[in-house]
Order: sequence, then C-alpha cells, then structure tokens
Amino acid sequence: MARIIETSHISRVYHMGTNVVKALQDISITIDKGEYVAFMGPSGSGKSTLMNIIGCLDTPTSGSYVLNGHLVSDMTENELAEIRNKEIGFVFQTFNLLPRASALENVALPLIYAGYGKSEREERAMAALENVNLADRYHHKPNELSGGQRQRVAIARALVNNPSIILADEPTGNLDSKTSYDIMALFHELHEKGNSIIMVTHEDDIAHYAHRIIRLKDGLVEWDKVNDNVTRSTPSLVTE
Repeated sequence: MARIIETSHISRVYHMGTNVVKALQDISITIDKGEYVAFMGPSGSGKSTLMNIIGCLDTPTSGSYVLNGHLVSDMTENELAEIRNKEIGFVFQTFNLLPRASALENVALPLIYAGYGKSEREERAMAALENVNLADRYHHKPNELSGGQRQRVAIARALVNNPSIILADEPTGNLDSKTSYDIMALFHELHEKGNSIIMVTHEDDIAHYAHRIIRLKDGLVEWDKVNDNVTRSTPSLVTE
C-alpha cells in the first residue's frame, strides 16, 4: 500500500500569555492509502490538534508532516490552502453548509476554488450526491433537509474533489443514534470503494467502526492498534 500520511516527531505548542500549552508532544504515525482510522481520546488529549495538522489547518511547532508525498509542515498559508482543497475532504460535526445554497451548490463549492467551470461543477456535484444516495434532494436547502441528509450533503462535498483522504471531525456528534448508525454505514460503503478515511471521535462505539484505532492521551499516542471487532451497520433509510 502507498503511504499517504507520515508524521515524524511532531509537536504543537501554544503560548497563551505566560502559559505554555503542549497540545502535542511527540507524534510519529503512518497511514496508508485505503485505511480507515479513528483518532480518539478524552478532551485535551490532542486529537483535535492532530486533526488540524493532518488537515493542513495548522502546522506543527517541530517535526515533519508528509501528505501524499508533499512535505506540508513548512508550507505557507497559501500553499496549505491549495493542498487542503486538493488532497483533503472535510466532514464536520456542524455540517458547515451555506444556509441559502442548495445541496448541489454546497457540494460544488470546493470545485469553484479548484477552478472548474459551472457545467463541470454541477455534473461532478450531482455525481457526488448520487454517491451518497441524495441526488433526489439536489435542489433542497439545508433547512429543508434532516440532520442525516445534511451530513450526507457534507460527505458529498468532501468527496467531490476526489481527495486523498476524507477527514471527519466528530461526524455523528449532532445526530441521533439511528442516524449516526446510518452515517457510519455510509462511511463503511465509501471505505469499501477505496476511500481513505480518518475520523476523529471521543465516542468509543463510533471509533469501533474504523479498522484501526489510535488513542491519544496528553499529546502522545497512548496506543495504536488494529480493530479486530469492526462494528457493522446497515442503513435503515438511506435518505434520512
């Protein structure tokens, strides 16, 4: 398998007045193309900081980070923005959809920044909506969709640029249990199609949908192991 992520002794230190916060202390991990990995740990463990660095939203204080062959740990903000749009599809807990835009327009948004013309944007956005079983809702705005449907739109938006990885930050945090299981079933389907998925969660039951779990504590990797008991779920209603 081709290596898609490699961090070598990365740390992240924040200076808050006279206080020094060591959010990450010494993180060295590798993730291969096609893996399905969960980062988990309690509040303050460093998982969100690690997600921000892997998602090219932040850079480490020390150490190196290579994403799909690109050394990103020393990039400028503009360079980070460019590689973020090309290599990473984000799925957020709060969906982060534009309220006045349709599902199709929300999904097509990353393609605007990538420089695609309108017709190709719409074609690719519709294909992404079909991939999450939501093509029949393409003209609906977020307030006309259920929570699960809004998350599916967010997942379609994450897929539309064919990114190297899907990075999901607490993707079920705002969903009820049934809808959470449906969304996790969708992630399973996407992984089966060859997508690389990294999920950040504090919920043990959600982490066990992943095939590998990395647990953080106090800015360090507490353990990193293959999940031998992957949870499976079958979506009850794919459009709910």
